[in-house]
Amino acid sequence: MTGPVNDTVRDRLESELTQPLASLGLDVEAVEITPAGKRRILRVAVDKDGGVTLDDVADATREVNRVLDDSDVMGEHPYTLEVTSRGVDRPLTLPRHWRRNESRLVKVTPQEGGVFTGRVIASDEDGATLDVSGKQRRVAYVDVKRALVQIEFNRPGSAAGDPGDTEEGDA
Repeated sequence: MTGPVNDTVRDRLESELTQPLASLGLDVEAVEITPAGKRRILRVAVDKDGGVTLDDVADATREVNRVLDDSDVMGEHPYTLEVTSRGVDRPLTLPRHWRRNESRLVKVTPQEGGVFTGRVIASDEDGATLDVSGKQRRVAYVDVKRALVQIEFNRPGSAAGDPGDTEEGDA
């Protein structure tokens, strides 16, 4: 469900949710509204340093419900609320996304040049340094068209069987 009216609702929701969720230590990563029959599904994705726990999602759900109860932003139309973590399938678009994925393998599609995969060594407000085949490569965020975390089995520095460590990377 896109369009000027829905974009306005989504932008207003994001604006109204940012501060209350920040007070819980959470960032609003995405707000999506999609049609589902006579209802709408409102999805709010949140994230924080160190990752989001089930307790964080429960706290965020309560806070989003409180904000929505005090607001008319969703109007009179029925909706279903889903609060979720950001997920690894979302592109890295902000400096905090890169920071939160240090030590992870990332597939980078630059604005110009070929696609490459490297491990995030460090990041700052302007770019990230990746280990690409044993060599450090600095990438400015403005030069990145798309960047996605590659899920790995036995990721270096992780304990075997960590949740979310399943293979999805390049074959």
